[in-house]
Amino acid sequence: MSDAKDSPSCTLRFQPDSAQEAETITKLLKEARTIAVVGLSSRPDRPSHGVAEYLQSAGYRIIPVNPAETEVLGERAYAKLEDVPEKIDVVDVFRRPEFVPEIVESAIRVGAKEVWMQEGVVNEPAAERARQAGLAVVMDRCMLKEHWKRNKL
Repeated sequence: MSDAKDSPSCTLRFQPDSAQEAETITKLLKEARTIAVVGLSSRPDRPSHGVAEYLQSAGYRIIPVNPAETEVLGERAYAKLEDVPEKIDVVDVFRRPEFVPEIVESAIRVGAKEVWMQEGVVNEPAAERARQAGLAVVMDRCMLKEHWKRNKL
């Protein structure tokens, strides 16, 4: 979908949370079960693969969404969100910011509960559109790191 230089990453730095933001993220991570990862690559060196693999090992159902893939992490891949035949809780976005508005519209159409934009993915108008449609939004955050922070020993 995009090459490595364009892909958001998930490094080991942490962003400070406001109390409200931390509470929202914690609630979303606890309630989510099914995560559609838009831009998920089968290449183990890609950030999307590492994050999805971690989330899968943490018990989440991962659904790859990438027209260039047929299967990732043992799960069938779909070309677009509208092709996924099951309920989606979270749409985790590993695409450049200019692609987010289209992804948000798809997330709204399929009835997702939230849109999560990985680190480096910021699109305020798309985030506002998602909020207006009733979706929770997390932006410029790594789902792996946020989960790990809340579950480390």
